[in-house]
Amino acid sequence: MQDKTRTVSLSEIEEQKGYMAAVRADNEWFAAENGFRRKAFVLTLGCQQNQSDSEKLCGMAEQMGYEITDKPEEAYLIAVNTCAIREHAEKRALSLVGQYKHIKAKRPELVIAMCGCMVVQEHRINDIKHRYPYVDLLFGTSSIHRFPELLAEKLKCKRRVLLSDEKEYVVAEDMPIRRESTYRAWVSAMYGCNNFCSYCIVPYVRGRERSRRKEEIVAEVRELVEKGYKDITLLGQNVNSYGKDMGADYDFADLLAELDGIEGDYLLHFMTSHPKDASRKLIDVMADSKHIAHHFHLPMQSGSDAVLKAMNRKYDFERYIGIVDYIREKMPDATITSDIIVGFPSETEEDFEATLSALSRARFDMIFSFIYSPRKGTPAAEMEQIPDKVKSERFERLLALQNSISLEANKPLEGKTLRVLCDGRSKNKAEAITGRTEGGKIVFFDGDQSMEGSFVDVEIERGDTFALYGKIKK
Repeated sequence: MQDKTRTVSLSEIEEQKGYMAAVRADNEWFAAENGFRRKAFVLTLGCQQNQSDSEKLCGMAEQMGYEITDKPEEAYLIAVNTCAIREHAEKRALSLVGQYKHIKAKRPELVIAMCGCMVVQEHRINDIKHRYPYVDLLFGTSSIHRFPELLAEKLKCKRRVLLSDEKEYVVAEDMPIRRESTYRAWVSAMYGCNNFCSYCIVPYVRGRERSRRKEEIVAEVRELVEKGYKDITLLGQNVNSYGKDMGADYDFADLLAELDGIEGDYLLHFMTSHPKDASRKLIDVMADSKHIAHHFHLPMQSGSDAVLKAMNRKYDFERYIGIVDYIREKMPDATITSDIIVGFPSETEEDFEATLSALSRARFDMIFSFIYSPRKGTPAAEMEQIPDKVKSERFERLLALQNSISLEANKPLEGKTLRVLCDGRSKNKAEAITGRTEGGKIVFFDGDQSMEGSFVDVEIERGDTFALYGKIKK
């Protein structure tokens, strides 16, 4: 497989490790002088890829001598990893950073960093430069690995370090990771996207598709399995186009098949998939596997061919439903989930009715539904917009239909025994233990905290719209 990806060189990585050592030395001096370690707080907004990036930020901060905290008011370093997928996420990031300035007023040595998707956009960079003078570091998605260098420069020169010209998107290996969980893990298989859906900002803020070398992915997954991780999710903005930027002799199905050969007691998930790259070969590999979860997240976005064309999705509903039918043919027990956008520009009532019909035909177990939000710089933002009232009314109708479908999908599970990965005590139902099925469905059941991180067999007693309820199988 030809490697066409710009991979950060070993010398560049070693240089970053040198910066880590320098900052660590300063933090060790501080701890010796003051009797406590400086702390770092990392806030993550957005998708699983952002969560994975934040684990790298935490890993680097820890290597630099910081103690990770979940209390921003204790921190000497705050990093906000931003999202640009919807305007609400951008406004929330700016609002939170606005709150942190009060911490900085009490502790002037606090370093505030903003990174991620939002701060790649030129209008946001200018906004932060001029309206948020207390933000010390600014860097985008392709400079995560340069975090130590940028922080070291800030600490040494006492000036703001704001990157605004990130043009080269890269893959950086061998950086420290501080994983949030001891049994669930994210593994990036690739970065970026080439699809340019007309509503989506991702290709503009995460760059073109870059696949990691298979050897790096296999080694990372093998190490996780050996450490006892039970649920490993391969990530990519369009994960099932893996390898296309590196040559046609090895694709995502081949990668999954190779990973499935790793011995151990674990499940492999992946997200997010694009229907145009969901091949029969991929589905066949899943059906024949030992470790690949029978769960396929396949964003449909709309059931209207006219809207799909306006979205630049590169498939129609007939092609989409053919994939769903083949998944069910090969894996009758598969959980199929999807994304739906309501109120896309030009969506007529007839178009929306086609989406409702598509839901009734596809019978998704769950959907993630969104009211369309214009993103500056995308073609859809320049189209004629639908009134908010119409979008909200359609959204409610969509949810009502899908809730009934989800309930119908969960009711037949009553009386069945499902293998569940336990997540420990529920935050919402203190009297219950919670976990997830192979297909990602939430299960509440009796048990104790010691089960966290283990697979348990749960007999389902009740299936509701959003969750399953049961008891440990004796």
